[in-house]
Amino acid sequence: MIKKIPLIIFLGVVTLTLSAQSAKVKNLQQQRKELQSDIDFTNELLKKKKTGVLDAEKHQHLLQGQIQSRKQLVALLNEDISGLDVKIIDKKQQISILEQNLNEKKTQYALSVQKMYRRQRNQNKLLFVLSADNFAQSYRRSKYLQRYAVWEKEKAGEIAENQQQIAQEKATLETQKTEKENLAGQKKKEEAQLTKEETTLRTEIAALNKDQKKLQAELAQKKKKADEINRRIDKIIADEIAASQKAAKEKNKEKRTADTKSGYAMTKEEKTLSTQFADNKGKLPFPIKGKYKIVEYFGLHAKSRYVTLGNPGIDIETTDGNEARAVFDGVVSAVNITEFPYMVFVRHGNYITIYSNMNNLFVKKGDKVKTGQSLGKIATTGNSTVLHFEIRKETSTLDPLPWLNR
Repeated sequence: MIKKIPLIIFLGVVTLTLSAQSAKVKNLQQQRKELQSDIDFTNELLKKKKTGVLDAEKHQHLLQGQIQSRKQLVALLNEDISGLDVKIIDKKQQISILEQNLNEKKTQYALSVQKMYRRQRNQNKLLFVLSADNFAQSYRRSKYLQRYAVWEKEKAGEIAENQQQIAQEKATLETQKTEKENLAGQKKKEEAQLTKEETTLRTEIAALNKDQKKLQAELAQKKKKADEINRRIDKIIADEIAASQKAAKEKNKEKRTADTKSGYAMTKEEKTLSTQFADNKGKLPFPIKGKYKIVEYFGLHAKSRYVTLGNPGIDIETTDGNEARAVFDGVVSAVNITEFPYMVFVRHGNYITIYSNMNNLFVKKGDKVKTGQSLGKIATTGNSTVLHFEIRKETSTLDPLPWLNR
């Protein structure tokens, strides 16, 4: 019994350790799966034909992102391999302890059988019982033989059970070794692809540097267009705020109040919606389902030595024909279809979500929409299908990513 306690404790500790490692492995596997999906879709985007320097600049940006994603994937593969190394060592120790325990049981069993065999050689079981000095001794000998038979059967069963457990553990060990070999092979493949992509990136940077004048001109045109769209958005929001403040001053109308002096004057229902929207920060669904890639993030981006572009939202590239979806309950406060790109504004109290670069709208001004509802199809320009998505509070732009549950 003294020798069994360390085995039980060891196996208990191993079980707890492996349970914690298993949760970590599952998390790593999920991260790897998401990264691989991102890499695969980016590969599809990188295969698209480049028709100008802006396409080349975008291709370079995608490639830089792809390199970072692949580096993360290699790092996760390293973690996975390290985790498997620990599991393999633990499994070997577990098997060693089990084999040691099995050998001890076999030795005890063999000695007991040999002892009983020698005794039976001298006299059979019946004679052993009948040769007792009295009835009480005869009864004790009979009970002894019965207990021994039970013990013998139990020991044989324990030995068989241990042998089966060891066989199972060895099979698990071989599976872990195979998994490690597969991961090592994948890591080697990813590292080779990473080297290739880094070489391609250096070549593309050199080529783009030669076209600096053309790039500057096209970036300036892009900036001009982006500024024009931002002015349109600002005007629509300013008009909504002015209309709400005017309504707040009118008598015999539902009471409206604003959070700030120059803010959007909300009804009681809108205030509730605004609070609910704010409470769901980090939980909002992504405005696109299916494959996507964020091709430009919120904030300022240096596109060249002379041109910096600001993005008041995020640009999400997806597959042709995909649709934009509302990230939260709200009311369509405005649609802009007089000029391309078409836009949909969904108001959530004093918060607004903006979906731009649409070409086929499913909603109109005044419509109430629910979370996840399709608002329209995203336009495909050239060979790219990109949704521009913004979140604003009053007139302030907010980084959408901290609000979204990816």
